[in-house]
Amino acid sequence: MTIRIKKGRTGQSLRDTVVQMSGVDLSACYQCKKCSSGCTVSAHSQSPPSEIIRRLQLGAGDELLRNDLIFTCVSCETCYARCPMGIDLVPVMDALRALAVQRKAAIPKGNVPLFNSAFLKTVHIFGRTYDLGLMALYKIGTSSYSQDADKIPLLIGKKKIAFLPSFSPNLKTVKRIFEIARQNKGK
Repeated sequence: MTIRIKKGRTGQSLRDTVVQMSGVDLSACYQCKKCSSGCTVSAHSQSPPSEIIRRLQLGAGDELLRNDLIFTCVSCETCYARCPMGIDLVPVMDALRALAVQRKAAIPKGNVPLFNSAFLKTVHIFGRTYDLGLMALYKIGTSSYSQDADKIPLLIGKKKIAFLPSFSPNLKTVKRIFEIARQNKGK
């Protein structure tokens, strides 16, 4: 694997920012690539997880924020379970994703922003995710109302999703978190 880092651009500040945001010690990675061999989405991405870490270690700059893996990562924690050094890549990907959006280095493809918005809306309203509401908001946003509609009664009948939402007992705390995030958005 050849990794090219553009000369004159230091990503040391990016690496330091990611380490600070994620709390993950990237220097512990010795590139065994177990994270990549178990990754469920790396086959559909530009780079495997091990390459993301290596690029950060070598000082890749904002070009790393345009890598599609940071948006296709499903946070399944398989990489963490397989890592002999106990490196948790999910917070690293979360940090890279947040930085990519914040710096406008990359825009998530497809319906990712719509899904994120629908998810956050249900969490804001109920204090937890409400699957049926999330599905409804997503389907309305994509104008694919009837697609998969035949599966909803089956999912409800098998109690895979709830018909009615339940509210979190910590709803006030969740709403306060959203308010703090809204206030800090431009900072």
